[in-house]
Amino acid sequence: MSSSPQAPTRAVTADADTRPSLTVLSGFWPAATFAVARTLLAADASLLLVRHDLAGIRDGVVRRVIRSGTGVIEDEQVALRHGCASCTLREDVLPTLARLTRSHPGRDLVLMLPEVVEPEAVAAACAHCLVDGAPITDLIRVDSYVTVLDAEHLLDGLATTDDLSTLGIQAADDDHRALADVVVRQIEYADTLVLWGQSRGGEFDTGRLAVLLQRIAPWATHLRVDGDLIDAVALTRQLRHTHRHRPETPGVLARGLQGYTLGAHEPEPDCGVVSAAFRARRPFHPQRLHDVLEEVNAEVIRSRGHLWLASQPDTVIAWEFAGGGLSMGSLGHWLVSLPEDRWEHVEDQRRLAAALDWDPYYGDRHQHLVFIGLDVDPVELHRTLAGCLLTDAELADGEDTWRTYTDPFAGCFPLVVEEPADTDTNTEGVRPV
Repeated sequence: MSSSPQAPTRAVTADADTRPSLTVLSGFWPAATFAVARTLLAADASLLLVRHDLAGIRDGVVRRVIRSGTGVIEDEQVALRHGCASCTLREDVLPTLARLTRSHPGRDLVLMLPEVVEPEAVAAACAHCLVDGAPITDLIRVDSYVTVLDAEHLLDGLATTDDLSTLGIQAADDDHRALADVVVRQIEYADTLVLWGQSRGGEFDTGRLAVLLQRIAPWATHLRVDGDLIDAVALTRQLRHTHRHRPETPGVLARGLQGYTLGAHEPEPDCGVVSAAFRARRPFHPQRLHDVLEEVNAEVIRSRGHLWLASQPDTVIAWEFAGGGLSMGSLGHWLVSLPEDRWEHVEDQRRLAAALDWDPYYGDRHQHLVFIGLDVDPVELHRTLAGCLLTDAELADGEDTWRTYTDPFAGCFPLVVEEPADTDTNTEGVRPV
C-alpha cells in the first residue's frame, strides 16, 4: 500500500530536530510562576531553569540563577546595563541560553522571566538578535510561551489602576507601564495559560476567572492547577514539547488586521463574564467617539482592536484599554490609502485578510473592537458605539468634508509618509488618551 509522500517527510523532519527545547515562563506573581518551574524540575532532573532576580536592581545588579532538578548550578550577579532591567536581560539571556546548550548538550531549558517582563519582548529578541553571528534558534527550539496566573490575585491585578513606578518595581527609570497592562500582555502573548491555585472567593470565583481568561485569550491553551495537589508528570506533558509557539503570529493589536481571532463574541454572561465584539464598515465621527470613551469602558476589564476615524481616513488607529486607562495610536496606513507599489512592504497575511473582506468603496477600512468584562451590557455597548458612526447624510458628504470635522484626536496619530515600514503595524506610538 502506498502512502502520501509528504507524511514521512514531516515525521523525519520532526525526529531530526535535535535542538534543545525552550519553554518560556512568565507571570506577574513569581511565587506561582516559580511553583510551576519547580514542578517541571521535579519531573525532569536534567531540565535547566534560568531565572533572573531583580531584587537588587536598585543597587545596579541583576542576579542570574541556573538550577536543575538536583540543585543550583550557577548563582551570579550581572551588572545592570543602561539603568534598565530589560536591556540587561536582552544582553544576558540569549548568550546564557547559547552557552548552556554548549556546556550541557541535549538538555532542555526553561526560562523564567521576571514579573515585569513581557514575553513578546523576549520573542522579538529571539527573532532578531544574533549570538556569535547566528540566531539563537539555530541552537534551541522555542517550544512555547507559558503564562502563570495566580488565582488569588489575578482579578485585583487586572482591575488595579496602579503603575509599576508607583509600586517601585519598574524595569527602568522611564518605565511608566500600568500593572494591568503588563498582566494582560503576558496573558495575550502566551500560547498556554496556567491558572494556579484558588480564588479567595472559592470555586465559583475561580471558575469565573477561568472564563475570563478564556475570553481574554481564546487562542491559548488553558489549564487549571490546584496549587495544593499537583501531578508533576501530567503538568510536564501539558507544558513541554507542545510545539505551540507560532513565531509568525502578530502582536495582539495587529491580530484583527491580519485575519487572526481578535476576540470572541459571547454576549450571554458566563459566570458574569461577557465578551462583545463590535464591527462596522462606516467610520466613527471623532467628536461623538471622544464623548463616549469613558462610558464604553466603564464596566470593562479589557478592550482592544482597531478603528477608523472619518477625520483621519488614511490611518489605522489602535485601541487598547486595561487598568482604567485607554491608549490609542497609529498602526500605519489602511491599504486602500497606499499606492499599490507600496503594498509589497505589507505583510502577506494582512494583504490576504484585506482581500477577503475588501469593500468596493471603503476598501479595507472598518471597525473591529472587542470588549471583555463583568456584567457588561452588550446591547447598550453596541447601541452607544453605533451612535458614533457617521449617519447616511454624513457619509454622503464624502471624505473632503469628513477631514474638516472638529477632531479631539487631531495630531495624536501621525503617519510616516516617507517610510514604507509604517505599514508594519508597529504599536510603539500607542499612548494614553
